[in-house]
Amino acid sequence: MAPSRLATYTVNGAQKYGAVTDAGIVDLSARFGKDYPTLREVIAAGALMKLADEGARHQPDHALDAVTWQPPIPAPEKIICIGVNYPDRNAEYKDGQDAPKYPSMFMRTPRSFVGHNAPLVRPRASAQLDYEGELVLVIGKAGRHIKESDALDHIAAVTLCNEGTLRDWVRHAKFNVTQGKNFDSTGSLGPWIVPYTQESQIADIRLTTKVNGETRQDDRTGRLIFGFRYLINYLSTFTTLVPGDVIVTGTPTGAGARFDPPRYLKPGDVIEIEAEGVGVLKNGVIDEA
Repeated sequence: MAPSRLATYTVNGAQKYGAVTDAGIVDLSARFGKDYPTLREVIAAGALMKLADEGARHQPDHALDAVTWQPPIPAPEKIICIGVNYPDRNAEYKDGQDAPKYPSMFMRTPRSFVGHNAPLVRPRASAQLDYEGELVLVIGKAGRHIKESDALDHIAAVTLCNEGTLRDWVRHAKFNVTQGKNFDSTGSLGPWIVPYTQESQIADIRLTTKVNGETRQDDRTGRLIFGFRYLINYLSTFTTLVPGDVIVTGTPTGAGARFDPPRYLKPGDVIEIEAEGVGVLKNGVIDEA
């Protein structure tokens, strides 16, 4: 049985959310929109499974190819991205340093992401657009100073990210990577969220990235340097995590920058991020107009 899948999408110019089935999308916003305007409010109310169950009782309202997919969580308060979180990724830096004591991290803006099947935009300012496939946690329950033992109780759902990066722009300054991570429409989130129900969904699942059908990244979440419990504990030490917050948990080795010569994305390329039990996030590439 396929996992429950809930998505945000637009159709005829209107933003909606619904339950994704193999046959199409059941429009849940038409049925629950007064109580929950977006999936963020559904998450805050703890109602994901209720709506997923409701979606299973109806015939689809929209064909899958009739909608424009959007990032699943509209206007999240925070998008927190974790860097260098797989062992081989740390070794890629060739700086002789052991695994870091604390996680590297940075913030991204919602405008830097598109949805499933939308093209990533290679900006005029740089040809060094790179891919990074990652598993994403969506926070469902607010908390500060969350214990590791309680951390997974704060997860509402999981999704996928292509954390697109402009490699030259992340090196513009001495201490930050913000500008290289936040060009408009250079990353993607989606295609949907899968409600989180048990640790086995995320504890040790395969995560892959393909570019034009070639596998470039292939690892398992069980190998993370900083695991999901630790990340939620650590993040909640300095910030209150709230429903709808997005935590992008790190990418395996194999990004385009690490090839010799580098293999950056170009118009016409197709990137597919896949994780067991979640799905496939697919995007093409175009040049900025």
